[in-house]
Amino acid sequence: MTLADLNAANYDPKDPDPWLALQLDQSMPIDPEAKAALLRGAASWSRRWLFNIMRPFVFVFFVLVKILRGISPHFPNLNGTLHRTIHWGLKAFGSPDANFLILRHFHIGTELLAFIKANAGDVEVNTVALRPRTLKELEDNVFLQHDLNVFNFIIQLNASLREQGRDLMPVAEPDFSMITDGPFDIPPTKKGWFSFADVQTAVEVYTPLYALMLPRSDFIRASNSLQLDEPVAIYIGKILGTDYHLSFIKNGHPLVPLSTLQAGFRLMMHGLDCEALHGWLRLMKRRQAEGLPLDPRAVG
Repeated sequence: MTLADLNAANYDPKDPDPWLALQLDQSMPIDPEAKAALLRGAASWSRRWLFNIMRPFVFVFFVLVKILRGISPHFPNLNGTLHRTIHWGLKAFGSPDANFLILRHFHIGTELLAFIKANAGDVEVNTVALRPRTLKELEDNVFLQHDLNVFNFIIQLNASLREQGRDLMPVAEPDFSMITDGPFDIPPTKKGWFSFADVQTAVEVYTPLYALMLPRSDFIRASNSLQLDEPVAIYIGKILGTDYHLSFIKNGHPLVPLSTLQAGFRLMMHGLDCEALHGWLRLMKRRQAEGLPLDPRAVG
């Protein structure tokens, strides 16, 4: 499916196209390029057929991995092998859309945390900026560092705020300088003979591999990090003085942790949450530049 196939001129009220409805929908402020990649993946044969065929086998494998990790929580520790395997798998089987969305996610995560830090006042927070341009760059511990970044950010931010006896507050003129309003510098990956896997299928396959190749504590931390979308969105709400964007967040608060067996689906939801949050900040940045009230619901 291409965007050209989704033409509103061909709309038939007696047979409405579900993909056309999603393409036209504006309920979430998602970047059009990212949304198009998600739609193409969702409509692909990989997502409609391969995903459902292999999911039971992945589940059984996941349960066996959990049993193994219950017996041996620390060994093996194959972090380097994991990242090389992900690189190889995405290069060999990942569709250009899947690879684009995965690489894009790390840029978005880096910018969301940078926005909070820049608008939090005098706080001591140190994380590693992740901006991989190519699949090869994923081998540089990117997935594990992404998880470490989120937890370290929340711990350091709140420890610093507590030491000062304060909380995040609305900022009259938020700093949006770190929010990219346009495409990220991510060259498209080549389409090979076997580059068919959509992003959700790829995520579903590599999640149990993540659990197998990392110590149990690392995987549980990674899984629990997926529910940190809500705290991050609340921080952003405190800075913006609006809670409208919280309606985009569907991953659940981490005080009630979900099963690690749901990690694949929640990873997809995590990506969607982050895309929506970044899109919201991008919209705020444009409104600020135009001299409009940041909240689109405001009069004026």
